[in-house]
Amino acid sequence: MALLTRIRGPRDLDRLTPGQLTALAEEIRGFLVDAVSKTGGHLGPNLGVVELTIALHRVFDSPKDRILFDTGHQSYVHKLLTGRQDFSRLRVKGGLSGYPSRAESEHDVIENSHASTVLGYADGLAKANEIQGLDDRHVVAVIGDGALTGGMAWEALNNIAEAQDRPLIIVVNDNERSYSPTIGGLANHLATLRTTQGYERFLSWGKDALQRTPVVGQSLFETLHGAKKGLKDFIAPQGMFEDLGLKYVGPIDGHDEQALESALKRAKGFGGPVIVHCLTQKGRGYSAAEQNEEDRFHAVGVIHPDTGLPVKTAGQDWTSVFGEEMVALGREREDLVAITAAMLHPVGLAPFAREFPERIFDVGIAEQHAAVSAAGLATGGLHPVVAVYATFLNRAFDQVLMDVALHRCGVTFVLDRAGVTGTDGASHNGMWDMSILQVVPGLRLAAPRDADQLRAQLREAVEVEDAPTVVRYSKGAVGAPIEAVGRIGGMDVLREGPEPAGRVRADVLLVSVGAMAPTCLEAAELLAAQGVSSTVVDPRWVKPVDPALPALAAEHRLVVTVEDNGRVGGVGAAVAQTLRDAGVDVPLRDFGVPQEFLDHASRAEIMEQIGLTGPAIAERVAALIAKQDRAESLAP
Repeated sequence: MALLTRIRGPRDLDRLTPGQLTALAEEIRGFLVDAVSKTGGHLGPNLGVVELTIALHRVFDSPKDRILFDTGHQSYVHKLLTGRQDFSRLRVKGGLSGYPSRAESEHDVIENSHASTVLGYADGLAKANEIQGLDDRHVVAVIGDGALTGGMAWEALNNIAEAQDRPLIIVVNDNERSYSPTIGGLANHLATLRTTQGYERFLSWGKDALQRTPVVGQSLFETLHGAKKGLKDFIAPQGMFEDLGLKYVGPIDGHDEQALESALKRAKGFGGPVIVHCLTQKGRGYSAAEQNEEDRFHAVGVIHPDTGLPVKTAGQDWTSVFGEEMVALGREREDLVAITAAMLHPVGLAPFAREFPERIFDVGIAEQHAAVSAAGLATGGLHPVVAVYATFLNRAFDQVLMDVALHRCGVTFVLDRAGVTGTDGASHNGMWDMSILQVVPGLRLAAPRDADQLRAQLREAVEVEDAPTVVRYSKGAVGAPIEAVGRIGGMDVLREGPEPAGRVRADVLLVSVGAMAPTCLEAAELLAAQGVSSTVVDPRWVKPVDPALPALAAEHRLVVTVEDNGRVGGVGAAVAQTLRDAGVDVPLRDFGVPQEFLDHASRAEIMEQIGLTGPAIAERVAALIAKQDRAESLAP
């Protein structure tokens, strides 16, 4: 790492020769494989942007020039070149974030880790520069071809093209993939640009011929390579971008650092909006990633660097349980179809796609379209299952409300990675879904506590044909089954404590939401050791609140709700409102995620930090019961 250790900031790149830049790129790839294999993280995308990131920092002067990444998971090389080379605690509490972070560096402008947003930021920054007369700086937006499938990117392009003299460079990092291979009309257009060799062959001939021409050869070649639309359209179908009013440069070999510098310098000097189209290879330089056709090691856990194999194998996870049950349901119901937003493998729909290829739709990074298209599928007589990460459903709220619920469409939304996810940081914690969905009329929301309940509640959800249904579950390994000891209304009773003297049922009613069941049972055990009896129930369907809950609550001294979701507007708030409406005056305490953006750490560390553990809950509940005991003892 002789060269890398000498890079403390972007300007240290200026003194390196072309040969040293090539050596630096190889050092960086070796560093990434070694470091990320120890911690886990986004390996494949960063292996693909090494030369591109070097060229960006050679041509532009960050942080005066603003370099933005979409999505931010491709920023590891950027971190290395801006002085952050301690990757020993990457995505670990107290270590580097897996995404750009303003707290880490002045070179990180935005902390985006949801796709398709960067062009909107870039448009605003370029306008801000123009209004303030800051004509000595540039805005550079690096966006993957997968992120270009998102509607927000095209809304931004429409606005960027409005001002032909406003400097803004858009670098399309085209590796044919988001997580998996990119699909759709835009992907096909980019594939045409990649595979149409006439233009590049023409330029290659021109370069060889013209550079042999004294004095004027090189400048004439540069002019030819930046030629206007007529010549380009004659040789390759690049007109789509230029028809939008955007200058187009490319395609460029994204692993030829010198070619990238040349293209970026031309774009920098143009003085208006320019697209630089770079062809890169996800996972480049690491054979295990290059040979992985599923996602080229988009994101990995701790792996053996030599083989790329996981260091340890986890138990069955929530995602695979969902994937298996979808295949079983698909065999039983010909009307069942599935939708994914560019995440076929991450959300577990790959097995369904293999068995029912005509009944799976990958809409790209377009959650809003996924919801509306699902409404259309339902209106047409099918039952769509839309599988996305919980945090990504935030984008489609209006469509869930106005297009699915208002039309009473039978659409099932399956939310993977709900609740605290941890290592990917604030943007990936699925802590808003049960709050924002509470306001949707008619919507039913299930939170399974284990694999058996996930299978059962998914089946219940797809039976509903006149309203949207939601099934949400956690990230990672699913625990052992938790058997119910009884049923009250539609709620499973997980524990019934011995009735205290003079009480109908128990001191505390613990309402456990989804994956919080083991935590609630642990809290109940700890309370029992202190002489506090508990009933633990799993509502299964948390919206609407079960009609049997108010009467059950009235038989206890205290009601406690525990959810892996924000406290504001969540299940606890809905239960409290239901009790008030029913005239039940039993005190209620809600435990959940505080309304703040949580820094990256492990799920266990975050749950400890926010007090969502069995001991923390038991301690606070015991104190509340003790307070009630004191008040009752002083009552006349």
